[in-house]
Amino acid sequence: MSEAQPKQTAPEAPPSDERKRVEHQGRRADTLSASRWGALGRLGETRHLGLVAALVLLTIIGLLTRPENFATTANLVTILALASTIGVITVGMTFVIIGGGIDLSVGAVMALASVWATTLATQSYGPVVMAICAVLVGTGAGLVNGFLISYGRMVPFIATLAMLVAARGLAQRMSDRRTQLVQPDNNALVELSTTRVLGLPLLVYIFAAVVVVGWVILNRTTFGRRTYAVGGNPEAARLAGINVRRHTMLLYALSGFCCGIAAIIIMARTTTGSSTHGDLYELDAIAAVIIGGTLLTGGRGTIVGAILGLLIFTLITNLFILNGLNTSDQLIAKGLIIVVAVLLQRRSLEART
Repeated sequence: MSEAQPKQTAPEAPPSDERKRVEHQGRRADTLSASRWGALGRLGETRHLGLVAALVLLTIIGLLTRPENFATTANLVTILALASTIGVITVGMTFVIIGGGIDLSVGAVMALASVWATTLATQSYGPVVMAICAVLVGTGAGLVNGFLISYGRMVPFIATLAMLVAARGLAQRMSDRRTQLVQPDNNALVELSTTRVLGLPLLVYIFAAVVVVGWVILNRTTFGRRTYAVGGNPEAARLAGINVRRHTMLLYALSGFCCGIAAIIIMARTTTGSSTHGDLYELDAIAAVIIGGTLLTGGRGTIVGAILGLLIFTLITNLFILNGLNTSDQLIAKGLIIVVAVLLQRRSLEART
């Protein structure tokens, strides 16, 4: 009598079968998300129309209250120049928040980059080296933020808060708490603010170029699609083959890069490098991004919305200045706008769910 054959277990599915299953689930998820993204796109267009309406309303208020000062070419240039510095930072902040993060250090990093670039040792090499130095310092600080968050597993709020304090302190130490002037030999840097093309300073065109490049990267490249994926669902992005840690680090490096460009603009505008540059710029940038419709939880947002939000804040500041209103009232008004924007954002999310 033959021995009973041992019970055989079913062989494990080969890797190819598992890969097909994952690909099938991915195609199904893409199909389901297509309609969702279409709905989000329509919602974004509606929000953009609302932001444009707010800009029109603020313009009407300016024309009614101070027509002799508001509707002038000089005032328009002032508004755009003021928006340029924070605007470049806002582009980088938009990427970070869409990717599910936050960067509180942008103002301090910009100040550090401006101080480092205006040291006598750096200025001796000319304006090109100054500009490169500012960009490298900003990008380096962003990489440190990204490394601490991605590989050090630190919460973005804590990591960037630490960078805010450290960068501001380092800027104060390097400058000995003094304002460093751009030397006459480096007038080419200052000419970014004084030279005009079609009536606008060159720094406004730099701002416009950053916005256009940022829009293209976010909407027309794999990097942009991965940014939305990482911000929307990091685990799903990881399973889809995206290196979430590396991508997150690159997002913060991009934010730092934008801070370096903003430092060049602020040096051109003020002809100085100072540890006081960029005070509260991080709050203005975050507020502009939120008003523009970007979710604080990540996964949704637009460059256009963020810039419209920035212009709203800049117009409010300009109207308060022209009408001689108290700066404290201006801060209160901005705070109320932020609260209303977040409440409307949450309400729209609850309505969709």
